[in-house]
Amino acid sequence: MQRDALVAFDGVIKRFGSFVAVQKLDFEIRKGEFLAIMGSSGCGKTTTLRMLAGLEAPSEGAIRLAGKPINDLPTWKRDTPMVWQSLALFPFLNVIENVEFALKMRGLGKAERRQRAEKWLDRMQIFEFASRNVAQLSGGQRQRVALARSLVVEPEILLLDEPLSALDAALKVRMQTVLKTLQRETGITFVYVTHSQSEAFSMADRVIIMSRGKIEQIGTPQEIYRTPKTRFVADFLGSSNIFTGDVVHADAATIGLSTPSGTFRLNAAAGGAVKTGQQATITVLDTKPALSLDRPAESRNMLRAKVIGEEFVGATATIYLETAGGQEIRVQKSHAELSDLPVDIGQELYVSWSQDDGHLVSAA
Repeated sequence: MQRDALVAFDGVIKRFGSFVAVQKLDFEIRKGEFLAIMGSSGCGKTTTLRMLAGLEAPSEGAIRLAGKPINDLPTWKRDTPMVWQSLALFPFLNVIENVEFALKMRGLGKAERRQRAEKWLDRMQIFEFASRNVAQLSGGQRQRVALARSLVVEPEILLLDEPLSALDAALKVRMQTVLKTLQRETGITFVYVTHSQSEAFSMADRVIIMSRGKIEQIGTPQEIYRTPKTRFVADFLGSSNIFTGDVVHADAATIGLSTPSGTFRLNAAAGGAVKTGQQATITVLDTKPALSLDRPAESRNMLRAKVIGEEFVGATATIYLETAGGQEIRVQKSHAELSDLPVDIGQELYVSWSQDDGHLVSAA
């Protein structure tokens, strides 16, 4: 393990009968970081979290916490509390009794339990509800109780399994701020499982993207967003236009890729080495292309496409276009950038971008 690593997964495999749910995980979780694990349903993210919590045992490999193997350590001895998707609050206990529960199980005296529980209720801004039944709370208030119950034991690491999934959109955003602020202030390592890109990218220091039981990419949100390593990651994020074709030119400076939508150039340093004749895939973030009625300069990559739809989200709009070959193109712009441009359904426009804006994802 590296010096700043708190958890290490070393060749961890998990099988359920003949089904391989997790395929040979090798990664580390750094002390004091906010790590998000994301992917679609069935990708293995929750199984990975459950193995760390001690709720599932690895079929092969080792999990180490603070340098010590924990494969055979029971859940209650791991100091890895979890905030569940369902929250799992005790309905027969009031708010402060829920928060005190873990301390009671650890044998702390009544006075100390009450003092620590009150401190966390105050910190979570729910002290006024201390004697209230949890069924009388709102979704956001119950979320705060669940967090207080896990954090009152002041663990080194906190596991969170899609804890915001049941909240409405506005409350999710507020709770994301609460979670990130808590993590920064306490220095506790957070491991957060979600299928939501917005949750992972807004809170996490690093993100793991999983598919079919394996890790596709680990990196900061910025690294993954700007430079996806695989076609799956680019597709999963949905923020890039993807072009696959044959490499028709490759030298130290530029790469040329012939695709059904056109021949495009990108900088040779934009992802890796390729050779003429190989098939390759490139991505262009949907925020990079320009739209115009007039033909762009020859120095830019370009294609012609027809507007097929428009989606407004706050201050931006996403324009959906289709090439003559049937490929869908996405371009995201501010309303100001689109104010003088006709984007009616059926309107043909040029879509263009600099060769600096392409990223080489893979080469066969």
